[in-house]
This record gives sequence, C-alpha cells and structure tokens, in this order.
Amino acid sequence: MSARSNLFSAGKRPQLCYVTDRRSLPGVTPEKSVAALLKKIGQVANAGVDWVQIREKDLSTRELFGLVREAVVFASARPDSTHSHSIKVIVNDRLDVALAAGAAGVHLGHASAPAREVVRWCRAGNSPADFLVGVSCHSLEGAQEAENAGASYTYFGPIYETPSKIPFGKPHGVEELAQVATAVRIPVIAIGGINESNAADCIRAGAAGIAAIRMIQDAAHPNALKNAIEAIHRSG
Repeated sequence: MSARSNLFSAGKRPQLCYVTDRRSLPGVTPEKSVAALLKKIGQVANAGVDWVQIREKDLSTRELFGLVREAVVFASARPDSTHSHSIKVIVNDRLDVALAAGAAGVHLGHASAPAREVVRWCRAGNSPADFLVGVSCHSLEGAQEAENAGASYTYFGPIYETPSKIPFGKPHGVEELAQVATAVRIPVIAIGGINESNAADCIRAGAAGIAAIRMIQDAAHPNALKNAIEAIHRSG
C-alpha cells in the first residue's frame, strides 16, 4: 500500500478535514458558540469538506457529547454532494464520547492515551470495525510509531507557520512532508498553516489530505470555500 492509499474514500481523492475551534468564530458570543459551530459544520459539509474533527477541549463531557451527537446526526443525513459517502465526524482525544455519540473515530494528540493501547482496545471488538484511530505526530519517528501502533492515519505538521502549532517547533515544510509520506504506509494528513495557495503543494508532496482550521472556518463565503476545496480535490 502506498502512502497515498486512502482509507476514507474509494475515489482516493485528497481528503479535507475541518478542525473546529468555535471560540475563534467571528462575532460569536460564548453562549451561542456551540450553535454557531453546528451551523458552520453544515456550511463546510455543503462546500465539500470530507470530515470534521471536533476539537473543543473546554466543553464538559455532557456538552461535548451533545455537540458531537448533533454533528453525527447531521453528517449521516447529508451525503457529500459529489460522492456517495457521508462526511465523517472525528472526536479529539475523547474515545468515550466518540463511541457513545456514534462518531467515525477518535484523534489522539501528544497528551492522549497511548495509541497502541487505544488501537488494541478498539480492535478487540470494543468499537465498530471501521472506527478510525488517528494520531498527531511532528517527526518521521513519530509517524513510524503511529503506524507501528496500528493507527488508521496520522497528522503531520506543522508544515507552515501557524499560531496554533508554535509549541511544536518550527515548520517542517513540504520536503519533510514528502519524506514522511514515503516512509509510512498509512495515510499522512498535512496540517499547520495550510491555505488555498499551498494546499496543492502538500498533496503533490504525497499527503493523502489536509487538515485546517482557519482556511475552512474563516472562508468569506461558502462558494469561495467550495471552489477552493474542488481545486484541492483536483490536485490529487
């Protein structure tokens, strides 16, 4: 299986992941931020985003479950406009919430439970057979560890400069992305500073897809986002 082999769609087109950050939604008050995020998820789904990673670390378990559950219901009812599959909802860190809410998978960060143990527990019949376990990594060694742990895919970054990834060091760039994508067989998703002007470079470097907050969340108009997403899909 090559690094570009894709677990997420039979067409093997590049996958677009919206990583949520409701607190940075413009003009939204905290008490209305969850409702605003659900509206945003609907917009990006209609624009062609393939999956949504719910990354809202400050919510209580009850609040997070409610958000994820509503997102899952929405996603399952609205198949992608160009392919027959529905968008996938991934939950950051919280395996319990992901399973209880019927999400498609869990995404593990550097402070999460060990990927090998999470994969082992899930594959022992405690989750659906197609449940995804993703892992963030910031080095070739980290990507190889994720693969050896049985991860479904790995994020690799930051590729470019971005405020949210400053704690993880300087940007790796597309050359290092290409090295990682070649070295492992699981899909590598590029993250960190991805935008309309550089996303295609990541795909050409071997990434199976891209993940982004600002590129997707801050799009001025749904049609502009849809056009950008279609251009990235064509680049694969």
